[in-house]
Amino acid sequence: MIVAYLLSSFLIALLFLINKNRIFNNVLIGVFLILQCAFTIFEFAIRGSYDAVYFKADSLGLLMLAVLTIIAVPAFLHKFNYVNIDAETPHSRSIYYCALSLLVMALSAAYLSSHIAVTWIFVEVTTLSASALVFHRRNIGAIEATWKYIFVCSISLVFVFIGILLLSISLGNVGQSQLQYDNLVSAASNLDPLWIKIAFVFVFVGYTAKFGLMPMYTAGIDAKDKAPAPAAGLLSSVLMNAGFVGVFRFYQIVARTSVQPWANCLMMIAAVLSILISTVYLLKVKNFKRMLAYSSVEHMGVVAIGLAAGGIGYFAAILHLVLHSFAKSAMFFHAGHIYKYYKSKNIYNLGNYFQYNRAGAIFLLLAFVCIAAMPPFGLFISELLTFKALIVSHQIFVLVVVLILLATIIWALGKNIFKILFVNSDNVQVQIVEKQDVVEIVMQYILLALTVWLGLFPPQFFINLINDVVQLLTF
Repeated sequence: MIVAYLLSSFLIALLFLINKNRIFNNVLIGVFLILQCAFTIFEFAIRGSYDAVYFKADSLGLLMLAVLTIIAVPAFLHKFNYVNIDAETPHSRSIYYCALSLLVMALSAAYLSSHIAVTWIFVEVTTLSASALVFHRRNIGAIEATWKYIFVCSISLVFVFIGILLLSISLGNVGQSQLQYDNLVSAASNLDPLWIKIAFVFVFVGYTAKFGLMPMYTAGIDAKDKAPAPAAGLLSSVLMNAGFVGVFRFYQIVARTSVQPWANCLMMIAAVLSILISTVYLLKVKNFKRMLAYSSVEHMGVVAIGLAAGGIGYFAAILHLVLHSFAKSAMFFHAGHIYKYYKSKNIYNLGNYFQYNRAGAIFLLLAFVCIAAMPPFGLFISELLTFKALIVSHQIFVLVVVLILLATIIWALGKNIFKILFVNSDNVQVQIVEKQDVVEIVMQYILLALTVWLGLFPPQFFINLINDVVQLLTF
């Protein structure tokens, strides 16, 4: 099925590229979304089985694929704000949808890949497709953000490639000729710890460009700022999930060796530094989309802390990753609505949003409560479980530091969000805009509602899916 999916997606992307008719463009959007949903359903139907030689429908891949499909629907349907109404040319519109469909296709394949080199290949494809989205506006800022994204991601993926080569060297006498994850996990106890350490450093550092952690987190900040809001929603959620998947797959191998405590220490340091950096920048950033981008760095730090702490932290990390994907993508989608009113991303030029867009203002207020990890939103549960994991693992100092940083972040975010909602100033110049699309705002509310439902009232199949992912580490 996945071969047919990849070929069909590539064909649809090609049709997007050569098509200049808006009606046919909308038909292609519907066809691609139907294809994506059908592919996701099929993969769940063959759960635990291989799909072609290099892909496997395991629990982690299925969970990430389901999140991707859910978010892809509003990402494609939020088109009128960024393509049609803004008088884009047919040429730019065709490139936009071509790149968007290729990005979703590459992410789907990266999640389900059962071979470490195949994962690397499709993650590289996400770099190329995401770059086209970042360059969509074709202005000076977009050019700078694009070449920076390509440069940092390319260097990072070279690191991953070096890590794969080092891992193949460590296989030495084991006799594993293929770098399938199942084979690597089975052979983990026989691998040379030194080579595993060196390989993990390269793979982890390389994937941080997608994951959004220190030291390569800078790749995504400018990209999310300059990309159209629907594309930025994908970059800040499902693309970061691809980085997590890359790290998690390799960590499965490390977890079966004596190197695991050392790897946990490395991830913990990177996670805390990521939260620290996001705290510093959130205190001074005045660009709304960059503010959301640095908030994503903070949340990925929380995910990495859960993974490094172990125990209940594994469950917390997966839950936090899923819930953050829904919340942050919804906020980036709404950033486009805010820009339509004010024609600015500078927080100094935004204000009194409640007066101009009541439904949007209520959404923004609820979204702030959500990403601040306050009840009743599910991120409160996942962060609470992460803190519990730190206590159980006797890392009280890390817990105290993280709590102080998170409290500072909540204050910095709240100060800016509440200014946008309630404070008026002389710099605020509201544009006359058409009535907001009801479907778009409803989809944003639905994404927020998912963070409540999956956090407080999770269905059993969702819990079982996360537990199956955790079992990959707690053998």
